Amino acid sequence: MSKIRVLSVDDSALMRQIMTEIINSHSDMEMVATAPDPLVARDLIKKFNPDVLTLDVEMPRMDGLDFLEKLMRLRPMPVVMVSSLTGKGSEVTLRALELGAIDFVTKPQLGIREGMLAYSEMIAEKVRTAAKASLAAHKPLSAPTTLKAGPLLSSEKLIAIGASTGGN
Repeated sequence: MSKIRVLSVDDSALMRQIMTEIINSHSDMEMVATAPDPLVARDLIKKFNPDVLTLDVEMPRMDGLDFLEKLMRLRPMPVVMVSSLTGKGSEVTLRALELGAIDFVTKPQLGIREGMLAYSEMIAEKVRTAAKASLAAHKPLSAPTTLKAGPLLSSEKLIAIGASTGGN
């Protein structure tokens, strides 16, 4: 069985190092490359063809959500969001999932190295799950279609009468 190939995109060199340690500590996956921003990631995706991308939200040159939207439209692939902004139920998380992200990991606010290493098994499981996902190109929703009613073909009539006495 071949290893799950992961590319991590994060502007923090420390986070890229931690994610590399986490991914490489699992025998069934390997970090093939890391990128400090989405524009570098674009070239690395072409070069390494990773199975899963881990993606931060706040980065220079291009926002992670903007990159996710473009990525899903042009080259769909499994993405796990890793950010301090991606918490359960947060607007950023919901938007990322709507754009096609498979899952998310919330970065700890303090003690990032210790916190992320404590999440090692959870991160690995999310990457494994993402690697199994099959994705199609993300297409924006089109405007609702208006259906026109045809002529009524039945000659039967129905009368309905409703009444209420109030109360619970």
